[in-house]
Amino acid sequence: MPDRASLRAVPRAVEDSFERPVRGLLWSLGLGAFGLAWSITTVAAYLPPLLSEFTDSRTLIGLVLASEGAFAFFMPLFIGPLSDATDLPLGRRRPFMVLALAPMAVCLAVLPFMPSFQATALALFGFFFAYYIYEPPYRGLYPDRVPDDYFGRAQGVQHVLRGLALGSALVGGGFLLSVWEPFPFVLAAAVTLVSCGAVVVLVKEDRHEPPRYERFRSILAAPWRVVRREKQVRRFLIANTAWEATFAGIRTFVVLYIIDGLDQPLYVSSTVLGVVAAGYVVSAVVAGRFGDEFGVGNVILGASVVYGFGLLVAGFAQTWHWWYYGLIAPVAIAGGTVMTLAWALLFKVMPPTDRGTITGLATTTKGLGLVIGPLCAGAAIDIFHSHFRSTEGYGVIWPVVAIPILAVIPLVALLAEAEGDLRGTARRPAS
Repeated sequence: MPDRASLRAVPRAVEDSFERPVRGLLWSLGLGAFGLAWSITTVAAYLPPLLSEFTDSRTLIGLVLASEGAFAFFMPLFIGPLSDATDLPLGRRRPFMVLALAPMAVCLAVLPFMPSFQATALALFGFFFAYYIYEPPYRGLYPDRVPDDYFGRAQGVQHVLRGLALGSALVGGGFLLSVWEPFPFVLAAAVTLVSCGAVVVLVKEDRHEPPRYERFRSILAAPWRVVRREKQVRRFLIANTAWEATFAGIRTFVVLYIIDGLDQPLYVSSTVLGVVAAGYVVSAVVAGRFGDEFGVGNVILGASVVYGFGLLVAGFAQTWHWWYYGLIAPVAIAGGTVMTLAWALLFKVMPPTDRGTITGLATTTKGLGLVIGPLCAGAAIDIFHSHFRSTEGYGVIWPVVAIPILAVIPLVALLAEAEGDLRGTARRPAS
């Protein structure tokens, strides 16, 4: 007769046999985020020096790079619904991902070899076009393939790999740029092709019956039908727009705030960014498991309070003190938690249909954030410069970026409640 220890080991063995392939799936999916993050980081960090060889206008360089927002806004509105309506042997999502691989890699590789500003801009537009063909279907693979109880951990794995790619591209790219100017872009093209292509090879899709649309224009109208019909999706889109706008606003002006506003050397801004990056990695490692255990919405809700009020308090700083690092770390962890779990919350509350359309809509909010965040923060610096003279006007960005986080907390509470209701329904035994 088996003893109790052996009986207890049976469910554990069954659980391990289930978790092992799921963990493999999460890391396989995360490779796509690794490739996308490496490519976009290389473009954001090292393309401006190339463009400055053709023009002295910082405004023109900024406009070219800001064009990403337009592609991020419009492309997912078409690609997401089209992936829902696709039925090919390769699946629904992967045909679009395959279509984007070569253009992404080629456009990245040729960027440093373009002979003029206009040619470089066109190559960049080609990259953005392909990037946002790949991303919405890639995002759609998560709710298609990942079990509901692993959504938080899936996003944690994705953000760990995203953080590794960001750090590697920034640090390694700087050294490679000094060796040979095209080197960071050629390497980014190779990494993107291999990593993003690996997702297509490693992640298999189940066959689905595609939705039936009477006309092509009905496919394109799918996002608006979803927005009208799905209350929880509407709430998430508003919240995610706020989160993305805050992130974009901070990313654009934080270095200028430290260097010009607080009159600190470049190494201080580098160490601050290092603390922020470490906070994001910590949140990526732990937030997913906490989200799956206690509810993704509940964890985001608590993190939003720390994140929002932490940013608000930063507006009172007028001079730099070393002990600020101790305040920056928890706020960075809270912000990283919100950004890590955001998509997991969407996956929790989205309906089982129109997933490509919904992930496309969510990607569109990233485009809105890329436009709204830097624009509002920059305008606030100009408008309130006289009221924040001690920081050359840059101190105003902190209340500006804090307001969106705090404003959507009621929406996060409603989404957390909806997630809790769904969790309760899923666990309630059938009568």
